[in-house]
Amino acid sequence: VQLQASGGGLVQAGGSLRLSCLVSGRTFSTYGMGWFRQAPGKEREFVASISGSGGSTLIADSVKGRFTISRDNAKNTVYLQMNSLKPEDTAVYYCAARDGYYYASAQSYKYWGQGTQVTVSS
Repeated sequence: VQLQASGGGLVQAGGSLRLSCLVSGRTFSTYGMGWFRQAPGKEREFVASISGSGGSTLIADSVKGRFTISRDNAKNTVYLQMNSLKPEDTAVYYCAARDGYYYASAQSYKYWGQGTQVTVSS
């Protein structure tokens, strides 16, 4: 399984970005998917996750109301829509996949993408 994240960039505070993660393989709809982020000098943290069907999600409190996770199983892609971005959202964002449930724990995920940089200027 290979994951390819894209969509990062430089944006001003208050702006928006949409990250995408394309997943190889024919069983995408069976994967729980997650987005995580890691800022310099900090541990990787959970951002959002979504069930295989897309019907259930988990969102970190730090981004609740600003970020939305979704997926298109016909396109093998999971998205992270990020609105009202803040400088503290600056990090490398990673997508991850696992068979089954969409846990919030990074240790639960077997497959990882390469990460995409998001930088929010004040």
